[in-house]
Amino acid sequence: MRLNLAAIDASLRAVQADFDRINRTLSTPRDPMTDRVRDHLLHGYRMLDTALGSGFDPFARGHSQWLLELNTRVLCGVDPKRREEFAAHIAATERHFYGQDDGGIGGLIGWLERHREDAVWLRAAGAYVYVLSRPQLYLEGNHRTGALIMSALLAREGAPPFVLSVDNAKAYFDPSTLVKDVRKQGLDLLIRVPKLKQRLAQLLRASGTAQFLIAA
Repeated sequence: MRLNLAAIDASLRAVQADFDRINRTLSTPRDPMTDRVRDHLLHGYRMLDTALGSGFDPFARGHSQWLLELNTRVLCGVDPKRREEFAAHIAATERHFYGQDDGGIGGLIGWLERHREDAVWLRAAGAYVYVLSRPQLYLEGNHRTGALIMSALLAREGAPPFVLSVDNAKAYFDPSTLVKDVRKQGLDLLIRVPKLKQRLAQLLRASGTAQFLIAA
């Protein structure tokens, strides 16, 4: 399967147009969805679509650079000048991404390998919780990059990607706010993480729509 990028773009534009109303319903208001945020997110979906078309597995060992580049596209897009402006931040993110013992990319790949038999919705939700919980996988852009990582896991198995929509925005943003305050270790891992993972998995299963996929 490939991604229907036109449908994804239309859904993001609808959220952007209705964002003020959506924001008033959230437990914690979010920053506005600007044109730049939307465009950069779409760059991430394009990158995922290319990977799907080539059969590339972003989660295979040795392919972690793809996941790092995904975050760079979310934050900077593909404009060389903007990337040059953010060169120091990009370098710091790479050190953070590879340097963490308890929350880095090695931990995420290991978690996915241990949960390879889980239903894809649970695996995608669990990966998102891993990315967003403390310490976060990236310095910035964890929500957006995490949503793309969920989409990659889902679409690789023929399930619809997660795409923000007017209908699912509150059900996505509110638990995401809770996830970022959870720690990967200790009591949070035993008590809070399973509940949040189940909540997000239910969202992925309920909100997935075939309009975001097209036959290759």
